[in-house]
Amino acid sequence: MIALNSPLTPDLKKLQKYLEKINDNGWYTNFGPLHDELTEKLEDYLGVKNLLLVNNGTSALQVAAKTLGSESILSTPFSFVATVSAFEWQDNKVSFSDIDRRSYNLCPKSVEEAFYKGCNVDTVVATHVYGNPCDVDAFENIKSQRNVKVIYDAAHAFGIKVRGQSVLNYGDASTLSFHATKVFHTVEGGAIVFKEKENFEKAKELINFGIKPGRGIVETGINAKLNEYQAAVGLVNLEEIDNVIENRAHLFHTYCAGLKDFVEILKWHPEANANGAYMPIRLESQAQLKRVSEALTECNIQHRQYFSPSLDTVFHQNVNYGCSNSKFISDRMLCLPLHAYVTKQDISTIIETAKKGL
Repeated sequence: MIALNSPLTPDLKKLQKYLEKINDNGWYTNFGPLHDELTEKLEDYLGVKNLLLVNNGTSALQVAAKTLGSESILSTPFSFVATVSAFEWQDNKVSFSDIDRRSYNLCPKSVEEAFYKGCNVDTVVATHVYGNPCDVDAFENIKSQRNVKVIYDAAHAFGIKVRGQSVLNYGDASTLSFHATKVFHTVEGGAIVFKEKENFEKAKELINFGIKPGRGIVETGINAKLNEYQAAVGLVNLEEIDNVIENRAHLFHTYCAGLKDFVEILKWHPEANANGAYMPIRLESQAQLKRVSEALTECNIQHRQYFSPSLDTVFHQNVNYGCSNSKFISDRMLCLPLHAYVTKQDISTIIETAKKGL
């Protein structure tokens, strides 16, 4: 079997040293020394400030919204369900506008059209889909002209830069997922990168039950901290991440070269690098997708319709300002195997198998 995803395996010898350090310290959670070390190293590696580690990417979205005072949100319908359910869970009002037909990201023009149609929100949430950066310049303009906050779901965008600067530095906050299936992981975990230091400080209190050191409970919070064992995995994996991203990006480009004449490949941001987070292909029709899926299944090659269905059809009670592109794309999108352990031979096999269904 060729697996769709295979999590990065931490080096056990290196991990053992960190685990021994944890036991020697007797400090297992609550902003421990490994937590702080990972925070510092991630800020340095990613080129960001105000990075707050949390227990998962869903919490990251929720805490970001709580910190910024978001109540009503305009979001993308083409993303993992948590991009919407995280806010629905805490009773934020969520509405949808459409995606761009080629980048698959939330379309700034569609967002503007939603505002013209009477959309009244305080926050826009956009996903860097498959790690492909949104039109961050356009959203910066919307942010200033419409006086709204912008949160980026950057779960797929670890290590991505636009014009040499981390994509995480755009918007009011960017959230990361460090789930085991991601390019970089801590088994479970995540992070929020805030534009403003004061929001970072507030969020740090929120993820610790609303406790402010020296003052006690200052507001209603939650427990969303990353523990020392997870931080240990992150520190080990971070040592290998340059090679991991370089390899995954190379595999991604190998796929693109082999498939670009047969299927639609997403239009990547022209001023951004790639991290090989996913290998999506867009088929011409649902019938063609079915044929390709059957060919892959017959050869024991895992694949997935990612993302499907369009989230406006899941949360159908929410206000929808038009999501035809999202529905079209989600019915025809397929993700092929891409992870640190896929080989060039695997990719050749996958490409030739996929072609049989076209």
